[in-house]
Amino acid sequence: MSKASGLQPTLADWRIFRPTKHHQRVLDSGILFVAFIFSYLLRFDFHIPTVEWPNLMLQLPYVVLIQMATLRFMGVNSFIWRYVGISEMKAFIRAAMLSAVPVILLRLLLPVALQPLRVPLSVVMMNSILAFGGVLSIRVVRRIMYEQHEKYGRSVAVNGRRKAVLLIGAGRAGLMTAREILHRSEMRLEIKGFVDDDPNKQKAVISGIPVLGTVNDLPRLAHGVDHVIISIARASRREFRTILDVCESVPIKARIIPSLNEILQGKLKLSRIRDIQVEDLLGRETVHLDGESLSQFISGKTLMVTGAGGSIGSELVRQVAGFSPARLVLVERAEFGLFNIQREVQHDHPALDTVPVIADVADERRMRAIFKRYSPQIVIHAAAHKHVPMMEANVAEAVKNNVLATRSLGELAGSYGVEVFVLISSDKAVKPSSVMGATKRIAELTIQNLNRHFQTRYVAVRFGNVIGSAGSVIPIFREQISKGGPVTVTHPEMTRYFMTIPEASQLVLQAGAIGNGGEIFVLDMGSPVRIFDLAQDTISLSGLRPFQDIEIVFTGMRPGEKLFEELNITEEHMSRTQHPKIFIGKIAEYSDEQTQFALNRLAQLATDGADAELRTFINDLLPEANLEASANTIDPSQVVVSQLPGQLSAV
Repeated sequence: MSKASGLQPTLADWRIFRPTKHHQRVLDSGILFVAFIFSYLLRFDFHIPTVEWPNLMLQLPYVVLIQMATLRFMGVNSFIWRYVGISEMKAFIRAAMLSAVPVILLRLLLPVALQPLRVPLSVVMMNSILAFGGVLSIRVVRRIMYEQHEKYGRSVAVNGRRKAVLLIGAGRAGLMTAREILHRSEMRLEIKGFVDDDPNKQKAVISGIPVLGTVNDLPRLAHGVDHVIISIARASRREFRTILDVCESVPIKARIIPSLNEILQGKLKLSRIRDIQVEDLLGRETVHLDGESLSQFISGKTLMVTGAGGSIGSELVRQVAGFSPARLVLVERAEFGLFNIQREVQHDHPALDTVPVIADVADERRMRAIFKRYSPQIVIHAAAHKHVPMMEANVAEAVKNNVLATRSLGELAGSYGVEVFVLISSDKAVKPSSVMGATKRIAELTIQNLNRHFQTRYVAVRFGNVIGSAGSVIPIFREQISKGGPVTVTHPEMTRYFMTIPEASQLVLQAGAIGNGGEIFVLDMGSPVRIFDLAQDTISLSGLRPFQDIEIVFTGMRPGEKLFEELNITEEHMSRTQHPKIFIGKIAEYSDEQTQFALNRLAQLATDGADAELRTFINDLLPEANLEASANTIDPSQVVVSQLPGQLSAV
């Protein structure tokens, strides 16, 4: 022990407890030798007869060799000592059983003439327990010593008061969180205990941390606690709401661990405990993908994403980059959005051939040159005008970008032999009441028509509102709160379906991989959420009180908006796919004559800028559509198509 440390061990002093693999094998063999001799001692009540000693010495080498070989075969030598746990214990048990088999067979099959090599069955049984129990125990001791060392290191490293916390959720995620906190002194947290509603866990002790009670006991348990950390891997909206209501009544601050999706994507580490966001309250489950089919779909291919700088487009780029395409062509008309996503992909995937292309998808000559130069095998078409009220005042522009550009791009894809063309559609295409929804519905009809004329597989994917996308409701609420309010909600009963950006993007790729061509895929959006509730939650999670600190004002429904969006995910309207969250819509197609006539007429009216005539024609074209003929009541000076980066360039 170093003099500089006085009576306390230094970090260097603990290195003696970090054995190399050579030390480990020597120590294991020593334990196995001792265990075998001790088994003989137990067999003969610690008085081994003189005639048995030669037998013991003959049997000892080959038994130990068999046991050492079994440990190696089971991979025990590759275990890191300080992390040994239950899963590693299974390997030791299997090794003990496996090593006993040849010794028992030798005992039963060797002739009497070779009696000295036959190990007594009682010795075999005792030796298996003692030998493998011994090599396991030495590792457990090593782990205990390591954890004591870590605890000492934390006590030395942390200066000042640590914050006392409670962990809500004593499951696997809670245990991972507890270990992370215990091993990271810089977090300056001290765990007082777990809180869990499972009656079987009450008064239990998990990894040395007691389960103190249920969520309803928080008012009693929160005394002297700085904040609680929600460490539940998958919580529903109702569970989150219950926890937050109890925390607000105490009051005590609630924080949360990152979702598994965030951790796996490398966006956050488990230790990055963060404040609860309104997105957490939506209770979206983690998406499980068929990695093998996606890898076959994307790996080694040239892939083009239009609208690559937008919210959905950029996330699609991130997801695709992880499956090792040969080349990724990023098409975007907004320079700043394109610059950001290209820089991010180059940083995260430096070996990936990423091509940034500034282009408008409606520019047929420019897009033709891009197809000719890069020969994409997969096209994901995310570029679109998506803002519902703006498109009500700019019908011709909505038709040009959402319909005509889709037709042009789809025809180029077919002409240049693209394998798969994926159109990003919207739940607003169901019985559309808005220009945006109607143009998306016509875009679906367009690619269904193209699917009959080209070898390319054309598919469309519908989903609802995406949390955090440009122009979506939650960022608007946050901006209004930052300015002191009021928060504006169109109608107290308005509901919408919501998805996270990664979830939507992953399911789009999965749909593209499983599509045969001509399908309109509909994603399972879960349960609808009331916008008024989202507004209240956003205010509360900002540390303010609805209607007291921040007013909520109801402004009335805007042109083209519905009170409730429809998905129609029922057996009558949908058929299932191999993925539980992806359905195929049973939607009638239009004939070639109907489609071509409609597209030509739309192109003529859009070129003339005849918004009123376009509304009338779309209503006639889509019997299910109900576009209001009151567009003239909208003030064009208040709602116009913007060319600002990221505003309307991509879904």
